[in-house]
Amino acid sequence: MRSVLFSCIFPFLISNVSGLSGSVPVSQKSSTLQVVELLSGSDQYARAGSPFPEPIVISLSDSLGKPVSNLGLTLELIEPEGIPFNAQTVRTDSMGIALFHIKAFRKSGEYILMAFCPGESDVQPVFCTLHVRPRNWVFMLLIGLLGGLGLFLLGMSMMSEGMQNSAGSKMRNLLSRLTNNRFVALGLGAFVTMVIQSSSATNVMLVSFVNSKLMRFRQTIGIILGAAIGTTITAQIIAFKLTDYALIFVIVGLALQYFVKSRSTKEIGKAILGFGILFFGMHIMSESMYPLRTYDPFLNILLDFQNPALGILAGAFFTALIQSSSAFIGILIILSMQGLLTLNAAIPLLIGANVGTSITAILASLNASRESKQVALAHTIFKIIGAVIILFFLSSFTKLILLLTGDPISVSSADNVIAQPRQIANAHTIYNIALCILFVPFTETFARFITWIFPSREEPEVAFRLRFIDESLLKTPVIAVDTARMELVRMMKKVYFMTEKIIHPFIDRDTRILKEIERSEEEINYLRDQIMDFLLKVTQNTVAADLTEEAFIMMNAVREFEQIGDIISHQLKDKAESWCRSEYHFSEEGLKELEKYHSHTLTIIIQALKVYENFDLEAARKLRAIYKRYRQEYFDMEQLHYDRLKENVESTHSSSKTHLEIITLLRVISSHATDTSRILIYRTLKERKNKGK
Repeated sequence: MRSVLFSCIFPFLISNVSGLSGSVPVSQKSSTLQVVELLSGSDQYARAGSPFPEPIVISLSDSLGKPVSNLGLTLELIEPEGIPFNAQTVRTDSMGIALFHIKAFRKSGEYILMAFCPGESDVQPVFCTLHVRPRNWVFMLLIGLLGGLGLFLLGMSMMSEGMQNSAGSKMRNLLSRLTNNRFVALGLGAFVTMVIQSSSATNVMLVSFVNSKLMRFRQTIGIILGAAIGTTITAQIIAFKLTDYALIFVIVGLALQYFVKSRSTKEIGKAILGFGILFFGMHIMSESMYPLRTYDPFLNILLDFQNPALGILAGAFFTALIQSSSAFIGILIILSMQGLLTLNAAIPLLIGANVGTSITAILASLNASRESKQVALAHTIFKIIGAVIILFFLSSFTKLILLLTGDPISVSSADNVIAQPRQIANAHTIYNIALCILFVPFTETFARFITWIFPSREEPEVAFRLRFIDESLLKTPVIAVDTARMELVRMMKKVYFMTEKIIHPFIDRDTRILKEIERSEEEINYLRDQIMDFLLKVTQNTVAADLTEEAFIMMNAVREFEQIGDIISHQLKDKAESWCRSEYHFSEEGLKELEKYHSHTLTIIIQALKVYENFDLEAARKLRAIYKRYRQEYFDMEQLHYDRLKENVESTHSSSKTHLEIITLLRVISSHATDTSRILIYRTLKERKNKGK
């Protein structure tokens, strides 16, 4: 604006001759009158303290257009005032050209300079503008870009976590529900990914579920296709230009988190807070990228991305690097907001982002079973095939996006259309929907193809292994806690097996089962360590309070059942070995009492299993009631045993100590199993009390 004002006002004050910078004829006084013309060098950028890359080139000619040589031209600073600048005078060469090499300005800003012929008042001067960036502008750009990206990813994580937690326990077993209907699987994958805001997380879950035998590989194909559609919702949300209102969402989210008591509302507040932080991160990235609008090396790189193959490779690389296609597409949307990206360059980059997102599932499958690797491979090949197909129709696809986004005028010149945020989001959605439509009829064929190129094999037998827990699921705490619960139930079943078998040596004096019990104890100790470590990692992450409570309840159950395992593998096992070496026998009544109380103990453990299969509070109350009844029966059995001693039953005298010790240890086992329900009831009542405050 300032240069325009100068170019309009200054000539009027000098000679009342209209015109702008550049070559403008002057009043014809004589054939020797000069014309000053700016050829190049205006609108350059340089860092403070650094010289400008190109000289300012000014030509001098007479009114007939012939070059004027050996005549002085002067260049001086007009704005800003007060900046030290020595006016330069340069004589023209034989071609009438004068070159001005501008030394560095120390301060960043915009500078306006004027070139004129001294002593020639009727010759119109010319003006040029130079821009000086701060010395650390590249560093500040990187800080803004990385910091904004960090806030973007943090906001996405918070939004995802808040949505997961507010969805509640219904989200836990949604993916693990077996389905052979490809369309149901498609909808399931889209819905789950829409809720957790990450197709990578969905595919990692599929890898984990297949690894733990909850699902078969063939059942995951439809969900993989659906996840590709679900993840486009994030891009559609980002495409809304809400950066100016980001802090409003932050305020609302914080208010819901800190001033509302309802836990579900707090989680909704967390999602809204994450939403605001996401857009605030976008705002910071957008502001930091502004200098790139005039940075030629960067603009040249973006032009190179109009090569489809290079664009796809670049998009895949950067998405694999940050492991978030949503974040990379967010960056593309920011570039489009700055007018830096053409649609022709944006589409290959977002297609590459779809390919690059498969790296997360690949990493998750590295230490998993071959069938789990098939899931990651299917996801990767699906994305690659889609990228190859779109290459043949890229021009038509670009024109389709322009038509669908209401820009038919630009269809004929699609190569030069600057991408708009909504166009990028729509291209992402339409591309993935089209791929799903193409692949859905061939899910079975595709699954067979993957199995053919990467067949399943018998996995080598390992001593002990986890079936459900997978550390890659820590990114989705709701699923992580649920897999830990399933692993706990598996551990409890191992303890049930030990409890069931330990009575046999006392009845039939067969010690062979004791070896199996010993091995089961080793496996229980392994599961104890793995479950406890995993639950601690879950609680160390920022998770919802109810998930943390569930984690601590399960830790208590792990300890209780591990103690049951110790009682069986040490105390009862040692007594069984001693009993089998002795010549003692139980009385008929005493043997019946042992079998009966052993059966009661198994009933209590089965009831504890029911409690933890679904965190069933009613089953927990029932377990306590059963234990109270059986505990009284223990005292009754003890009294009957002493009555037999008074009757001087010989077998009772010889087996009295072992009989009482077995009954006592079985009662202790029942107590440990029941304690797992006590803490569940206590914490649930405490939670309800806190909600009522």
